[in-house]
Amino acid sequence: MEHTSVIRRARVGDLPRLAELVHEHVAYEKSAPRPPGLAERLGPQLFAEDARLWVLLAETPDGTVAGYAACSAEFSFWDARHYLHMDCLYLAEAARGHGLGAALMDGVTGLARELGLDQVQWQTPDWNEGAIRFYDRLGAAGRPKQRYSLAVEPSRGQGGTPPGPGSASR
Repeated sequence: MEHTSVIRRARVGDLPRLAELVHEHVAYEKSAPRPPGLAERLGPQLFAEDARLWVLLAETPDGTVAGYAACSAEFSFWDARHYLHMDCLYLAEAARGHGLGAALMDGVTGLARELGLDQVQWQTPDWNEGAIRFYDRLGAAGRPKQRYSLAVEPSRGQGGTPPGPGSASR
């Protein structure tokens, strides 16, 4: 029986390999290294009963987890509807060019459909010409924008959990 590539949801046992792939992805994008304990921080976010974060994994025919796509449901205020935000898509270098990226994207669009969402949005660095060509071949539409990030110092006594709907800090 021939084993083919598989796209599947991440399981708890995948956390060590997923963290390795994230660290590879961070290095590939020339970003600052992340602090230790990534797998321990991701686990509760991915596997809580009310989790709103999904990770799809790409397995090669030999069963190696070679890539991932991380997604969450987001709200577009301008469109007044939710969409699936693909925060990351990454394939290990040796796994590129074998159809796993397209398979991951099929998995992501399938997840959006399963969740009742009619759009997937993501971004990629403007220097990542290979990714841009790949997304263009899929028929995706690029929208130029600059992404910003602002660090916020936590208030005393807050553990970093976002406030629930309707709550505000004063």
